[in-house]
Amino acid sequence: MSWFRRGTFALLCAGALSAAPALAQRQAGPGRPADFLDPGFHRGRRDALRQLMPAGSVAVILTAPVRNRANDISFLYHQNPDLYYLTGYDEPDGVLVLFKEPQTVGGQSGVTEALFVQPRDPKRELWTGRRLGKEGAKQELKLQYVADNKDFATAGIAWDKFSQVLLPELPTDVRDEADDPADLFNLVAALRQQAKVPADYNPRLTEIHQLISRFGVVNADNLRPYITNQASQQPALAADAYVQAYLKADTKEAREKVVAARPATRFDSGALNNALDELRAVKTPEELKLLRQAVRISAVGQQEVMKALRPDMGEMELQGLHEYVYRKYGAEYEGYPSIVGAGANGCILHYEVNDKPRVGNDLVLMDCGAEYHGYSADVTRTVPPSGKFSPEQKQIYELVLAAQEAGFQACKPGAAFRAPHEAANKVIVEGLKKLGIIKTDAEVRRYFPHGTSHYLGLDVHDRGGYGPLQAGNVITVEPGIYIPEGSDCDKKWWNIGVRIEDDILVTSNGWENLSKEAPRSVADIEALMAKPSALDDFKLPVLK
Repeated sequence: MSWFRRGTFALLCAGALSAAPALAQRQAGPGRPADFLDPGFHRGRRDALRQLMPAGSVAVILTAPVRNRANDISFLYHQNPDLYYLTGYDEPDGVLVLFKEPQTVGGQSGVTEALFVQPRDPKRELWTGRRLGKEGAKQELKLQYVADNKDFATAGIAWDKFSQVLLPELPTDVRDEADDPADLFNLVAALRQQAKVPADYNPRLTEIHQLISRFGVVNADNLRPYITNQASQQPALAADAYVQAYLKADTKEAREKVVAARPATRFDSGALNNALDELRAVKTPEELKLLRQAVRISAVGQQEVMKALRPDMGEMELQGLHEYVYRKYGAEYEGYPSIVGAGANGCILHYEVNDKPRVGNDLVLMDCGAEYHGYSADVTRTVPPSGKFSPEQKQIYELVLAAQEAGFQACKPGAAFRAPHEAANKVIVEGLKKLGIIKTDAEVRRYFPHGTSHYLGLDVHDRGGYGPLQAGNVITVEPGIYIPEGSDCDKKWWNIGVRIEDDILVTSNGWENLSKEAPRSVADIEALMAKPSALDDFKLPVLK
């Protein structure tokens, strides 16, 4: 969920070289886990994407930038999930090119896929870890054509012959490394020059054009307000003649004429995004194996923290316990910054500071998810540090739980993506009215301000088209009620924040709760919290 920036090697000074740790997510070499996705999986994903590409087209996917944290120190590198999905490549400064029809690249004919990677460099690898290089990438990742990134500009790709160039948003905030002529900055520059990408290329604009083309007539009631809102925030949309013509069209016939007159362009991000949304939204068996592992690890983390939790513990300590469990089971990272909020902090949806030194007797909302081999879980539980819910806490908690149960029942193939939200929202509206916290349906947004579901996978908020649910979708169901201090209701409800979130696999005939091992009911939570924890006797020295 964070963006990262690349650091550079520092100058040789006083005989010591300081190097930025721009490490790959998983490094080449011996001793690595054996259950990463197989090269055959990635090859299958490339073939599936190629099938969805228009005739005569080429698609380009770039590696993610490395992001600077402070001075010459970088954040740990995290690959562009799209590129990882298609290749398994985990290093920076690379580019993947997919061709709808076979091409000649670097003198090799019949090429449908070309990956350009950073070369081996023993001096840098001493500091920042092993690289695959072109030979290693070809051997381990099994791509058809692999070359050094410095060869991208001279590979002889005939860009002018393609009817469409499918591009993502090109990064504009990438650092130019003076000692690396083929870093991401230079790869983007070479792509712009070789493919003649217009200086004002705006992928967001092409996406809006495509939305108008696809939904401008059949779903105008929803699309027009959305585009109006987007145009109010983005000057390029507000100034675009096609967008304005559509917004001014006030009849079905007028909209049909606008849709038919969509401006032609060779450069298109919408088609690429739509194809990747379609593919990544439906998980393969290989993906589900890793996702199940990430979710189970996260559920066990919730169990262990529930048993260890005491009122004298701090939010940061609880965060550390979750993340220790993740590492213990081999999960490399968190899928997003852990959220551990006690009392008033639990009413902040994306509270990430986690620095309250003592949680006391307030409810603690713990929204935490392990990332296992790139796949992220997203599990939330809300529990009382005392081990017992107060009457008010229990009433709000059980209302959210009932809403979640309603959301579960709405998860089935063919249902609208918003069906779980609509079901959960109805329960919360009725419940808050009965408790006297709201008087009208519209007031529910004060206390339940977010949607109930999002896709889950390589991103915690994963790709997907948000159309009808399909078997193979993995989504969250996460209703919540948040009543901050000063709310227009009885003070006894103030600073109660409850969210319950589970990771749901849509199956051919319904749904499966992947995170069911984390207790949800009041009785099950209180029973688990009464059990001893392996951490009860863990004592560290007192720092003086």
